[in-house]
Amino acid sequence: QVQLVESGGGLVQAGGSLRLACAASGSIFSINAMGWYRQAPGKQRELVATITITDTMYADSVKGRFTISRDNAKNMVYLEMNSLKPEDTAVYYCNAVGVVKRVEFSVFNSWGQGTQVTVSS
Repeated sequence: QVQLVESGGGLVQAGGSLRLACAASGSIFSINAMGWYRQAPGKQRELVATITITDTMYADSVKGRFTISRDNAKNMVYLEMNSLKPEDTAVYYCNAVGVVKRVEFSVFNSWGQGTQVTVSS
């Protein structure tokens, strides 16, 4: 079992910045990929950004404004969000995919509970 806890959401004016953080805990052997997704009211959950050991990927809508980073030693992932727009308003979810080891190795794919980001115009 891997738990993800997000923090850093809040209310900000358009053009402002926020930094989200997500901490993973549990019997983690390795984390292959971590990412951020978001879900606005009445819309499907969508990918915002992902990061692996060697690569990062961003949704077109956030390229140049958002930056994803990770601290492998702490099993954490961050999302720096700049030049925020009202359309960025959503619940932001952290995701992690990797391997846990208890008695045996097994793959995990875990989600956090989400953190609300609201951008006012």
